[in-house]
Amino acid sequence: MRILLSSDKFKGALSAQGVAQSCEKALQSVFPGAVFDACPIADGGEGTTEAMVAALRGVWRETTVLDAQARPRLARYGWVPATQVAILEMSAASGLALVQDRPLQPKLASTFGTGEMLLAAMASGARKVIIGIGGSATNDGGLGVAVALGWRFFRADGSAFQPTLETILAAVRIERPPQPLPEILVACDVDNPLLGPRGATRVYGPQTGVQDFTWFEERLAHLAQLTATATGADHQQQPGAGAAGGLGFGLMAFASGKLTSGFELIAAQVGLAERIRQADLVFTGEGRLDDQSLQGKGPIGVAKLAKSLGKKVVGIAGSVTDAPGLRDYFDLLIAIKPTDMPLPEAMRRTDELIGQAIAAHTAELRALR
Repeated sequence: MRILLSSDKFKGALSAQGVAQSCEKALQSVFPGAVFDACPIADGGEGTTEAMVAALRGVWRETTVLDAQARPRLARYGWVPATQVAILEMSAASGLALVQDRPLQPKLASTFGTGEMLLAAMASGARKVIIGIGGSATNDGGLGVAVALGWRFFRADGSAFQPTLETILAAVRIERPPQPLPEILVACDVDNPLLGPRGATRVYGPQTGVQDFTWFEERLAHLAQLTATATGADHQQQPGAGAAGGLGFGLMAFASGKLTSGFELIAAQVGLAERIRQADLVFTGEGRLDDQSLQGKGPIGVAKLAKSLGKKVVGIAGSVTDAPGLRDYFDLLIAIKPTDMPLPEAMRRTDELIGQAIAAHTAELRALR
């Protein structure tokens, strides 16, 4: 019997790879002699790099970058030697979690460090870069990335300068750098435009400390106009342009990035369909399976694909709700958290609880063979 373990992370408790290891350990008693294929997945947000490095047998590399508040720090990214593919997460350089130790400063927060990470991947010889853009601390439309990559900005008097959000309105013209870029694929599962009621500033800005919407909208609109004039392409209305404080827009405009579904991109890179075809049983899950899982999350993508290929699917999660339609994707759903256990305790004991829950469902699991 061959079992595919293709879960997302249990956020704050176990990585996607950790979930696969816990499930395999528990399932060895349920299915003695089974062959296990660990294929961690993600949907483009935090944990994407870790899942893909594990699934593609990549390695880790480190580079020094500036975080969103211009402090030096080490950021790691994935590297797949066989294909020369670099796997990045903007959150490793410009993420919100990195700056929670001080007051948020959205007018100063920059994606410059993400641009530095891109340069490091290019220096490694990357033929392709895959970058997930969840968890941003910025609302700069990718301006920091543009500066890091060498885009030149000019004032009305012809002088060049390095702009920030506070000074970008002084720019009247920009020029692209001469250095060619590798293919850049952007894992993005939101469809927000750059500006307006559903744009980066109004939808995602508040979580990064944005309060003056007009101030940011004016500057992002000016940046969009500069890039449209320089490149002949206007990306501000494209779905996903507003992701990660406008970094979706910035990667399209300044790096010719192609935005695509995070789950679909990752599934293609790790050969998920073929691995499902080879499996007799598929395990997937995340920290909580609920109505939000149905909005493009990775485990539902795995379950849909498995069902289309005629495979039995088990969903495992910290908790499972009765969201309409959720159970249609699974042959068995397993919630590992006891109802009377406090969440912090459950998160500390996730590995143990996975083992207990799988053991408690031994008969139902064996019935799926």
